[in-house]
Amino acid sequence: MNREQIIAAIDDEIGKLNQVRKLLQTASGHRLLTTTSAKLVKKRVLSPEARQRIAAAQKRRWAKQKKEAAAAAPKK
Repeated sequence: MNREQIIAAIDDEIGKLNQVRKLLQTASGHRLLTTTSAKLVKKRVLSPEARQRIAAAQKRRWAKQKKEAAAAAPKK
């Protein structure tokens, strides 16, 4: 094999590996971040007040659900 044939074989192998990588990325349901396209993703932070509002709303939903379940339950 001469130098050009070796380079061509390496290029073919790289192409195959890139295709497999794309298939694996799309099969997992989300794209993996690569080092060339990676962007820093900031984590969302909720204020303590927002957490309290969300918790209170969820407790109201649970209370409503419990009340409806008790009303629908057969009485003995």
